[in-house]
Amino acid sequence: MSDRIEVLKTYKTYVGGKFPRSESGKTYQIKDVDDRVIANVCRCTLKDVRDAMLPARSAFSDWSGRSAYNRGQILYRIAEMLEGRKDQFVQELQKAGVKTKDAIQEVETSIDRLIYFAGWTDKYPQVFGSINPVASQHFNFTSPEPTGTVAVICTDESPLLSVISQIAPVIAGGNTCVVLASETSPMSAVSFGEVLHASDVPAGVVNILTGYRTEMLDHLTKHMDVNAVFNCVTDAETRKLIDENASISVKRVHHYPVEDWNDITHENPYLILEFQEQKTTWHPAGI
Repeated sequence: MSDRIEVLKTYKTYVGGKFPRSESGKTYQIKDVDDRVIANVCRCTLKDVRDAMLPARSAFSDWSGRSAYNRGQILYRIAEMLEGRKDQFVQELQKAGVKTKDAIQEVETSIDRLIYFAGWTDKYPQVFGSINPVASQHFNFTSPEPTGTVAVICTDESPLLSVISQIAPVIAGGNTCVVLASETSPMSAVSFGEVLHASDVPAGVVNILTGYRTEMLDHLTKHMDVNAVFNCVTDAETRKLIDENASISVKRVHHYPVEDWNDITHENPYLILEFQEQKTTWHPAGI
């Protein structure tokens, strides 16, 4: 039996298409169910939140302006890349204490969920848009458009599937996002950043931060460049803080309680609609 000391991986953040360390240089340890240290991750600060908002806002114009078909191609490409790295994610989930059977199911469901939302990118405008009857010589059309930059607050349960289930509907609808990964099991989220990096996703569309939620949540949800919040943390105090901060600039807030991320009900186009604004256009019908 070898007596060498294993070199633990330090998981960096994913911001603006790059993998920077935290601005503070601080890290914290991730432990498994047996209290053994399995990895180090960056402990992000308020400065990291501000730094992540800049590329998210800059990327919005290009990403929202792309064709729905192209966004669908890119989401499908993410699924392809995740399929090719399935073993890596299964191993990371196992290190975090997930049983092998459950880890395989979580990774496979994550891949399927990406494909599901990839298929909706060019369909939800027709489903949720409309031609409105008006009492004048006009055509009146209503169609959904992306809200902007979304703050995604992840839970600690199903650390890979939950983050994909939140990110996919947000970017499928043309939004960009800043993600606060699971505090206790962030490895899969950061590794997913590596998948995004190799999947034609433009820099800044998805930005992933790690660290203590209490140190970043207040600043992120107050930030004036955040247009909406997608929260899956059920803690009452956390929800109250988000609602109060969102009210300052009238941000959209979607609290999404989840008991089982594997449930097929999370494959739902209404999750795309939660982060869309309805735009109405009038056009003369002629005489």
